[in-house]
Amino acid sequence: MTTPTNDVYAREVVMARVGHLIRRKQREIEKITRILRSFFDPNQVQAPEPGQIKRIILIGPYARRNWYEDRRTIDFSDYEFWIVVNHPLFTDERCWRRARDVIGSELGDRCAVDLGFYSKSDIRVAKAERDTFILDRIEAGIALYRASRDAPLAARAGGRART
Repeated sequence: MTTPTNDVYAREVVMARVGHLIRRKQREIEKITRILRSFFDPNQVQAPEPGQIKRIILIGPYARRNWYEDRRTIDFSDYEFWIVVNHPLFTDERCWRRARDVIGSELGDRCAVDLGFYSKSDIRVAKAERDTFILDRIEAGIALYRASRDAPLAARAGGRART
């Protein structure tokens, strides 16, 4: 795989967050999470601040702790990820084109991956408006990555965390 190996957490951390799934699906979810972080390209848009992924959330049936495999889902996965970024401009498709391409080439036809992009301000508005569609999914989802939690300690002490 072409993703950098100097990520801020061990792959086992993400896999443990989806420990209710079979091992292959844990590995797929971890790989997708790592690709999203590695190939997010905020330089594709002009923004008043540096681009940062704040959260990556697995939503949908695979986020349910009572999920179980059946003959229909054992060989094919249909994942849904929501990515929260620090500025609305970073929800632009251009920032995610390379990540989508790499996910497609790395995981091939054994799974479908749906990506939804939200800014911190989108989430604030959803809270203010009590948008149950967004809030219920975030609440029921599994945070695979959270910048404040998963950033290295050195980056926390010295300033801006790397994502």
